[in-house]
Amino acid sequence: MTKPTAQEPPIASPANARLRAIVRLHRRRERENTGRFVAEGEDLLAAADAADWPALERYCAAGSGLPGRQVKPHLLGRVSTLGSGTRALAVYEQRFARPTGPVCVYLHGVADPGNVGAALRAALAFDGSCVALGPGCADPYSPKAVRASMGAVFRVPLARAGPRELPGIRLALVPGAGRPLADAVAALHRRADDTLPDVSLLIGAEREGLSVEALREAEETCHIAISGRADSLNAAMALTVALYELAKHRIRR
Repeated sequence: MTKPTAQEPPIASPANARLRAIVRLHRRRERENTGRFVAEGEDLLAAADAADWPALERYCAAGSGLPGRQVKPHLLGRVSTLGSGTRALAVYEQRFARPTGPVCVYLHGVADPGNVGAALRAALAFDGSCVALGPGCADPYSPKAVRASMGAVFRVPLARAGPRELPGIRLALVPGAGRPLADAVAALHRRADDTLPDVSLLIGAEREGLSVEALREAEETCHIAISGRADSLNAAMALTVALYELAKHRIRR
């Protein structure tokens, strides 16, 4: 992590190489090439600190009293993706792991980074063990996804995987298909002598849904029972309901 010293004046030039590198990291290709990403805002940086995820570089607005290499406030605002600017941002190393149970979330074709970030947040709230990303998913380390995760990106393991690599019993969520998810989870609960086995929840994009390959790999297709006033839920909302349903049974152990 970059540490300011008394001899270092605030960065005051828009041509500064470090600031230009931060701007480049807002692009997916640069993140993929470097394996790095940017988090903005004091809350996100505090979440990274709490998760023992060290910053490679840390910057703060001059005069803010925050830790990091000081930057003139207007210049920090220029490199920020936030409309109101930020007082602190940091660069981190990306992390990916293998998909693991007991509750793995698999996203397929979820192209909205806000939905990917919200999925991470839901996984953290309901004890999801990881979020696995399939083809066509937004970058979980993009600025919008990191913000939407509200810090969960630092606490929920991420994986890149296909449907065959997912652990446990694979339940595919498809609007209006199969039996209600609540019934499927209750059946798993009874079949497993009151202890739920590892489960992977397969979620597709709201419009395109899951691929034929993903559905073929699932042990069961389920749906979330909703009123006739709505046709479907978006990916993050559907996932939140599904994780809550699983959590209810796991709490009863």
